[in-house]
Amino acid sequence: MDNKSIRLLLGAMLILGSFGACKAPKVVLKQEQKSVPETFSNRKVDNTNIAEQNWRTYFADSNLVALIDTALVHNQELNILLQEIEISKNEVRARKGEYLPFVNMGAGIATEKPGRYTRFGALEEQLEVKPGKAFPEPLQDFGLGLSASWELDIWKKLRNAKKAAVMRYLASTEGKNFMTTNLIAEIADSYYELLALDNLLKIIDQNIEIQSSALNVVQQQKSAARVTQLAVNRFEAQLLNTQNLQYSIRQQIVETENRLHFLSGSMPRPINRNVDRFLGLAVDSFAVGVPSQLLLNRPDIRQAELELSAAKLDVQVARANFLPSLDIQADLGLQAFNPLYLLNPHSILFNLAGDMMAPLINKNAIYAQFNNASAQQVQAVYKYEQSILNAYVDVLNQLSKLENFNKSYALKTKEVEILNESTRIANTLFNSARADYAEVLLTQREALESKMEVIEIKKRQLDAKVNLYRALGGGWR
Repeated sequence: MDNKSIRLLLGAMLILGSFGACKAPKVVLKQEQKSVPETFSNRKVDNTNIAEQNWRTYFADSNLVALIDTALVHNQELNILLQEIEISKNEVRARKGEYLPFVNMGAGIATEKPGRYTRFGALEEQLEVKPGKAFPEPLQDFGLGLSASWELDIWKKLRNAKKAAVMRYLASTEGKNFMTTNLIAEIADSYYELLALDNLLKIIDQNIEIQSSALNVVQQQKSAARVTQLAVNRFEAQLLNTQNLQYSIRQQIVETENRLHFLSGSMPRPINRNVDRFLGLAVDSFAVGVPSQLLLNRPDIRQAELELSAAKLDVQVARANFLPSLDIQADLGLQAFNPLYLLNPHSILFNLAGDMMAPLINKNAIYAQFNNASAQQVQAVYKYEQSILNAYVDVLNQLSKLENFNKSYALKTKEVEILNESTRIANTLFNSARADYAEVLLTQREALESKMEVIEIKKRQLDAKVNLYRALGGGWR
């Protein structure tokens, strides 16, 4: 290609580029809102944040830590997502290769014999390879060479597509972090639920023993004609009711253990836990930092932000489809009818060509693609803003839970102490015939219910502790 041809090609490119630029729609991107309140519920500004703690330090339970460690390696859903990340990484590699030249190497061999009474047959009959030497018949063709093609990325269409793929790859890694955070929280929730169920079963066993002793006393009093059979039946019915509660709880324990096995990706086996330390687990106030830290700590917000960046690039890529594209093709090789001649300088062949194409008529598909990209960019803005709002509200809910359940636990603990004392007093009065058996039954039932409610409130306290850590973006580090 001589200088004149190059100048003509550049001139044509400028003309088509100017024409295409005038016809391409203008890009109008919706801007996202990142503003958040300065504090959570008028709390004192403090940048200290539990989300920055490692989850091993935050939970500080060797049995729970062992379960989480196993899950981070064997959880099937997490491993599936890791493969999605690999797919995204390969997409980046593919996009990167699109704006680099494609070079192929090839070799070929062919044999041809045109008919004598055809144009090519008659022509070959009159030609000679060199003076006195006719073309061989049939004519063989041997070739060896390189071919190259390259789309010049004059509008950064391919580079923007590659950048969008990079953004989506990074978003997929944030998605993995978000799943890790949720997985850790779900395992911790299930583990504390298991401890709560163990304590409920322990309380029921203790009450079965208390009620059995009370039944024996009533049966003795009935033998002494101090009470009627009605009293014996009422005590026995209450004992049977309490005994029946244990089977529902045992079933819940089995299901909770199996849920933990599923989350950790392991076959069922005994789960180690310390039942006795459940009620002593501290659930105090926690440092939550400031709302702006959510933008950095919450993986789902970071994922939405990266997907928004990718959507903005997609709009630029879609707009570039309205503009002309420039392709260059080149070939260099050796070709001869005899392989012995391949290394001869006269067997060298090459070609170089450039094509410029621009859409002219019927751009409906291009407009549809551009409009879709623009709508998806607006959609990505709303998703990003939604993720920020969701995170902020999530933290507020967990803080409220902590505050309310802490107060509830303190009151319910006092109630249990009072009812335990009432049970002791009722039994003493009943044994001395100074109280009716109905008072004993009512007091025992109220004491059992209050003890079970304490366990439930403690479980909700621990749920709030776990979910506040998750809501603030802790767990993925």
